Amino acid sequence: MPAAFEIQERQAWMGVLARADRTALERAVDVLDPPATWTRLRAPEIGMVMVRGRAGGDGAQFNLGEMTVTRCAVRLACGTVGHAYVAGRDQRKAELAAVLDALLQTDAHGPALQAGLIAAESARQQAMREDALRRAAATKVDFFSMVRMG
Repeated sequence: MPAAFEIQERQAWMGVLARADRTALERAVDVLDPPATWTRLRAPEIGMVMVRGRAGGDGAQFNLGEMTVTRCAVRLACGTVGHAYVAGRDQRKAELAAVLDALLQTDAHGPALQAGLIAAESARQQAMREDALRRAAATKVDFFSMVRMG
């Protein structure tokens, strides 16, 4: 059984891979030396998942709606298995994310992918989140500071 920190680390990189641009994933797989070989355990499949929300952010849960996801599972030639779930219908992205999940678990490719692809994509995704928060904050209105005239 993997240790808790290993599970959290894998969850983190799987999230980064799921949110990454397909071109970044293709580039990371294309530059591998030696090239990765894999077989599909589960070919990319498109389906739906229920998205849940919370009233007020921390209140009672409710079903917000469904979203389309694509999942895939692969096995590398060395036997390591990788999985991926990505938002949308991009089957190639799901397969690449599953391949990279498997490669990140190996000693041969894991450290380099962590230092390169995962670090770069994490930084890019964090910058996008901060930019979205900054743009949303610019539209905030503080009603308590408004003065009633008349």
